[in-house]
Amino acid sequence: MTVDVIRARGLFLVADPHLADVSPGQRLDGYLEQIMSKLTACLDRAQALDMVPVILGDLFHRPRDNSNKMLVELIRLFGSRTGSQRVRVLVGNHDKYQSRFTEDLTIAVLEAAGAVSLMKEDGPQFILETDAGRTLVGASPDGTPLPRRFDPDPSDASLADLDTVVWLSHHNIQFPEFEDRAYAIRELPGIDWLINGHIHRPQPTVRMGQTTWANPGNITRLTFSRRSLVREPAAAIWTPGCEELERWVVPFLPFDQVFPDQEFPPEAQEAEGESNFIKGLERLAWKRTHEGMGLRQFLQDNLPRETPEGALIWELYEEVTHGE
Repeated sequence: MTVDVIRARGLFLVADPHLADVSPGQRLDGYLEQIMSKLTACLDRAQALDMVPVILGDLFHRPRDNSNKMLVELIRLFGSRTGSQRVRVLVGNHDKYQSRFTEDLTIAVLEAAGAVSLMKEDGPQFILETDAGRTLVGASPDGTPLPRRFDPDPSDASLADLDTVVWLSHHNIQFPEFEDRAYAIRELPGIDWLINGHIHRPQPTVRMGQTTWANPGNITRLTFSRRSLVREPAAAIWTPGCEELERWVVPFLPFDQVFPDQEFPPEAQEAEGESNFIKGLERLAWKRTHEGMGLRQFLQDNLPRETPEGALIWELYEEVTHGE
């Protein structure tokens, strides 16, 4: 397999924009225009820095039935970026319908239009050439396993003489504030960096042996909470030799212009209520199925997203399990 070679200074990483025509959760009107403005600012910044723009999954909040207006704007925005500025998009769970990638997805339309390079299969994606050497960028989109290690195929000349390996993911990983998640942090021989989307709340960088694990957090505030009140949405910059990702605060509106003017829930409820809610649903799922299937599978089998009630419960589930 031959992968593309891109000459640039580094990677400009944008996590989980969650574009939507209808404002999700408790966000006020104007959501689509605000997130499009953030994406435009990120792409302009990536161009100014000569960085490859990468979206770490969940470009969309809903996987299909998005407006033609949104699609046209995205095709214009992304389609105008070529060469090292061509947008690379990792497929996230919100980009798929019922955990499957099909041609009726909004993200599939972008790919068919030639507006983006889609990372929808796991493995090497492209080579980044910089003055510091050759970096392989690999990826594990939603629904694929994280690699246990990476050993370049010696018969593949395009993977020869690598200086660094960076792996992108969209997974539930056990970062310090999310120790109950599925994937433990450990050394991945042959991989220098693993950079994750999916978990919206920024997490401390963790180094395990050769591998540095990072979770920069998303650029979109979706949850009405005290954390969202104080958090500055930011993209992240990776360059060869760095020990930490560099934050770039995305232009954003004040909290009271995007969320309603109302009281926060009590702190204990805010901290514990969501997890207790999910645990209650897990118990319900167990009793309903008598076989202990996971909550996600239970919802997929019993609750269509197309109904108003289904859409609301799926949105609650995904907000809670992704982290703020």
